[in-house]
Amino acid sequence: MPQTPRTSSLSRRSLLRALGGTAALGALAGCGVPAAYVRPGDRAAADLSVSDKRLTWANWPLYIDTDDKDTTRRPTLEAFEKRSGISVDYVEEINDNDEFFGKISPSLMNHQPTGRDLIVISDWMCARFVRLGWVQEMDRARQPNVARYLDPLLRSPAFDPGRRFSVPWQSGITGIAYNRRRVGREIKHVSDLWARDLKGRVTLLSGLDEAFALLMQGNGVDITQWTADDFHRVCDQVEKHVRSGQIRRFTGNDYIKDLSSGDVLACQAYSGDVIQLQADDPDIHFVVPEEGAELWAESLMIPNLASHKANAERLIDYYYEPAVAAELAAWVNYVCPVPAAQDILASSKDEDTAALAEDPLIFPDTSMRKRLTIARDITSTERVEFAKRWNAIVGL
Repeated sequence: MPQTPRTSSLSRRSLLRALGGTAALGALAGCGVPAAYVRPGDRAAADLSVSDKRLTWANWPLYIDTDDKDTTRRPTLEAFEKRSGISVDYVEEINDNDEFFGKISPSLMNHQPTGRDLIVISDWMCARFVRLGWVQEMDRARQPNVARYLDPLLRSPAFDPGRRFSVPWQSGITGIAYNRRRVGREIKHVSDLWARDLKGRVTLLSGLDEAFALLMQGNGVDITQWTADDFHRVCDQVEKHVRSGQIRRFTGNDYIKDLSSGDVLACQAYSGDVIQLQADDPDIHFVVPEEGAELWAESLMIPNLASHKANAERLIDYYYEPAVAAELAAWVNYVCPVPAAQDILASSKDEDTAALAEDPLIFPDTSMRKRLTIARDITSTERVEFAKRWNAIVGL
């Protein structure tokens, strides 16, 4: 267990930056491109795991524990390699969901291997891969820890009921961050963002998939079954607040700088980022509104024709051992998908590490958990229309 927690300066939640990219994605996922869909019987390659003890894993930068003295070393991963005899080629090559999609989609749509046995992408992008048939169903018989310890809140998203094709790597919450000292009161509701004294000092997230769910929840919508009318109602509201000057701008992860400087008093934010900000400024608070907030994840998936499927399944299950999950959570500071890791952290002799067990942004408490929901994803037929409207408002 690390003696002090480490946090990442990068968010894993990327925005949809251009209509061209989202439109292309929507078109590809539609029924009009039959060659893109891969039938279940055509997804597997001969599994070389028994004779070839290795695998290739693509992940985001700064998304795994590293050694204090040598950041090129990854203690949990090295422990897996030593225990299993499996060599892992760990590649930090994912910086944006759309960019990575563009990198591997030609292989997948043409029924060719990607050269990767394991990838980590955001759940809204996972939904596209599942619909296109680009990932393989996992064998839970090889994953007893996943079956036993995966957080019930994350077990059955709409895009992958029962998590047959995906397993959360880390999770997080899209809520509201604000500076309590500067605002002078608590923020408890999404509608509090529209208070007159916050005019011009509020930001929203620019990415369609990142922004819409929390705003719908502010309208009392059940985001597991939202409708097109719910989406357009949110757009109408946001347009009004843009025209009035209430919304300062739309952001990616750069809201961190605005909130820290005081240029922004309240904003849509990710829970993992706020943990970092609180270390420097305890007046910054993160709130799950009374109406609820979106729970999301970046998830592990095994792409089609991966040649080391069993090895990948074994590695996934290793990270669901509570002690391993605790060590990882102490470094990345996102919502841990293994609630049993909380007791491991709490028992640490290091006070800073033990304190993480009480942080609701890593282990949401009972009250917060009741207000967290995984949103229904945007379907391929909805995406082009919705992206056009949203990107026009945001200015993308």
